[in-house]
Amino acid sequence: MMISANLSAIFYLISGILFILALRGLSSPDTSRQGNYFGIIGMIIAIIVTFLSVGNFSVSIFYVLAFLLIGGSVGAYIAFKIPMTAMPELVAGFHSLVGLAAVFVAISAFLNPEVFGLGTVGSIKIASLIEMSLGASIGAITFTGSVIAFLKLRGIMSGSPITFFGQHYLNLLLGLSLVGLIYYLCVTQSNNLFWTIIAISFLVGILLIIPIGGADMPVVISMLNSYSGWAAAGIGFTLENSALIITGALVGSSGAILSYIMCKGMNRSFFNVILGGWGATEESIKSSSKEQKPVKSGNSDDAAFLMKNASSVIIVPGYGMAVAQAQHALREMVDALKKNGVKVTYAIHPVAGRMPGHMNVLLAEANVPYDEVFELEEINNDFANCDVAYVIGANDVTNPVAKSDPQSPIYGMPILDVEKSKSVLFVKRSLSPGYAGIDNDLFYRDNTLMLFADAKKMTEDIIKSL
Repeated sequence: MMISANLSAIFYLISGILFILALRGLSSPDTSRQGNYFGIIGMIIAIIVTFLSVGNFSVSIFYVLAFLLIGGSVGAYIAFKIPMTAMPELVAGFHSLVGLAAVFVAISAFLNPEVFGLGTVGSIKIASLIEMSLGASIGAITFTGSVIAFLKLRGIMSGSPITFFGQHYLNLLLGLSLVGLIYYLCVTQSNNLFWTIIAISFLVGILLIIPIGGADMPVVISMLNSYSGWAAAGIGFTLENSALIITGALVGSSGAILSYIMCKGMNRSFFNVILGGWGATEESIKSSSKEQKPVKSGNSDDAAFLMKNASSVIIVPGYGMAVAQAQHALREMVDALKKNGVKVTYAIHPVAGRMPGHMNVLLAEANVPYDEVFELEEINNDFANCDVAYVIGANDVTNPVAKSDPQSPIYGMPILDVEKSKSVLFVKRSLSPGYAGIDNDLFYRDNTLMLFADAKKMTEDIIKSL
């Protein structure tokens, strides 16, 4: 069975509309589930139409179906088994696969242009050469960049920025080289130039991500998401597949917009971000280490007493909550405090966790009411009138050094003004630095009581003492 080009275009348009509705649904926690369904239906339609548009169901098509089944099965298994704590590195890993797929398709189109209707070897359409070169280059950058992000998020590679002398100039030189090589590829259609473009792009992906510190990793995830979308769109033009173009453009543009919003919220330069240029300098890294001072520590009884007798409590969740899977216990603690007449709200930093919206997803999983969750701009002024701030594993996003030390890697990044609360309860296993690799001045403040324990265990013990 084969469908006409006009009918294919209509179904691709429908899938594109569903993708737009998916993005719209995902913009709000209330409609996120519906948005996911729209995206799933749109992708199913796009896949079926693509198969029906081929028309030649030779033996090779069954190999494609077999690999599709294998890949879908692996994806489904991962989706059911992956813990929420590993979601950031999973997203980074999937971005790498999108980039690598774009590279493979570009290589296939370059080596076998006749199959794709792009001309013949050595005589490929100029427009197609530009499209596949850009798709391959962006895809290669996305692949290696996402691999580095995965390694950092997984803890296999240090989250501290890796910098060296002349790094930015090298990136600039490689970027200009890619532009020049793509131009000469269009002139000569040389195989060696095409492979050189891919090799340099792989290197650029590494160099763009290694200078980025852990505190900025959520922006990296968003940025790589954008890159993967543009890579897919570039290949979509090469294949003349409207569904791929629409999907890639939607992912690319939405990722870029999200990156811009996050950069604005973090006081970062958007252009520095997309060029991988906002990592800390060697001087800032050296100056980030600090001699540890004495701290005040307490237990669950102390914490329960302070919160039970408070009129207002602000919960500040971070990656420590995700690691300990403490969101359900946190919800129980909040319910107990409410029964005692305590006003409780949640404060979410834009980059809390390891990816955009990480904390929001975890709190939603615990059925925390949306109207109790506030973003940084909405709640930051409330800390000055707050009796107790309960910080559960949020390190870098609460560090006052971001406002006071120009040499710090996180200087200029807006933080939650937790230190202004009358009392701060900070749940943490130890005094180890956060993902950005710097010490937190909040630990040593007179109004801070450190609760050294697993976040879930400590929260459960507090519940027993309330």
